[in-house]
Amino acid sequence: MPPLPSNRTAWHSLPDPLTQRNRSARAAEASPVVGRCHAVALYAVVPLQACTHLTLDDLAAYADDRGWVVPAGCAVADSGPLDQAPGVRAGWQRVRAAAAGRLVHGVVVPSFAHIAYRAADWDREHGWLLEQRLFVIATDTAELQAGLGPGELRA
Repeated sequence: MPPLPSNRTAWHSLPDPLTQRNRSARAAEASPVVGRCHAVALYAVVPLQACTHLTLDDLAAYADDRGWVVPAGCAVADSGPLDQAPGVRAGWQRVRAAAAGRLVHGVVVPSFAHIAYRAADWDREHGWLLEQRLFVIATDTAELQAGLGPGELRA
C-alpha cells in the first residue's frame, strides 16, 4: 500500500513572524553556499613537501563526499612542524585571505592543531574564523573523542 500524502506543512515553509518570508528562503540567504554547495578551503601542515598531495587529496575527498567545492587556489599546505606560529605560515595566510575575500565559507583540516598547535594561537585564529562566520571541520576527530584540545595532542 503506498504511503498516504501528508497534509502537514514543512517547518521551513512556515512564514517567519517578523519578516513574513518563509524560513527556507531566509536559510538560503544565510547559508554560505556557492550554488548548492559550500565553498571550503583545504588546509594542512605536512612534515615534508612531498606529502602535500596525499594529505590534500584526503581532505578533497572528504569535502567532495559532502558536496562541498574547493575554489581554485584554496587547497593549501605548509610544510614544517605543527608548532610554527600561524602568522608565519604562508599557506595559512592564503587561507585567511580567501576567507576575508569571501571566497570560502569554511575550512577543512586534518585536525585543529594544523591551524594552531598552541592554545593561545588557536584561540586567536578560531576567534578570527568565527568573526568571518566560517565553519571549521577536522576530518580526524580522534583528539576530540579523547577530550584533547590544541596543544594537548599526545604523540
